[in-house]
Amino acid sequence: MILARRRPFRLDAERIVLRLPLHSDFNAWTALRSDSRAFLTPWEPVWSPDHLSRKSFTNRVYWAARSAKAGTAFPLFLAHRDGTLLGAITLDNIRRGPAQSGTIGYWIGQPHARKGYMREAIGVLVHHAFTALDLSRVEAACLPENAASRGVLERSGFKYEGVAQSYLQIDGRWRNHVLYANLRSDRRGKTEVR
Repeated sequence: MILARRRPFRLDAERIVLRLPLHSDFNAWTALRSDSRAFLTPWEPVWSPDHLSRKSFTNRVYWAARSAKAGTAFPLFLAHRDGTLLGAITLDNIRRGPAQSGTIGYWIGQPHARKGYMREAIGVLVHHAFTALDLSRVEAACLPENAASRGVLERSGFKYEGVAQSYLQIDGRWRNHVLYANLRSDRRGKTEVR
C-alpha cells in the first residue's frame, strides 16, 4: 500500500503566497515582528513577555497545523513569491451550520505596508472562504482610527456594518471597533462609512 502525502495548505496570488507557518520561519518572523513593534503595537493586544520566544513560536506553528487540519481556522503567513515574510492573515472563528461564517485578522510588517500585499492576501483568502469552504460571510473589525486597515477592507469589498463597544483589548485597553463584512452574495450596494 502506498500512502499519498498530503500537500501543505497554500493559496497563491499574483505576488504573494499564503501558507501555514513552518518552524524554519522563526528567525524571519521574530525579526519582522521585532523590527515592526512600534508600528504594530498600537493596533494589537499587548504582547506577552514570551511573545518572540522560540517556545511561543513553536506553539503557534502546531496550533496553525491543527486548526487548518480541523478546518476551524487558517492561520497563514503572507510571503512574497521570493520567500520574504511580509506578515500574516488568519481566518478564524469559523462557524458552520446556519452561520457559515468566519472572521479575518491580519498584520503586515512595517517595511511592507501600503504596497497592496494585504489587499491581495484578503482577496485570495476571502475567495477561498467562499468557494472551497462554502462560507457565506467573512467578518473583520478594526479600530476606528486605523485608516489603513479600514481602507484595505473597503477596497477588498468589505462593507461597514457598525460599531462594537469594548470589542477587544488593544494596547492594554478595552477598545471600540468598527465592524465590516463581506458577503458571498452581497446585494447591499455601497455603504457610507461613519
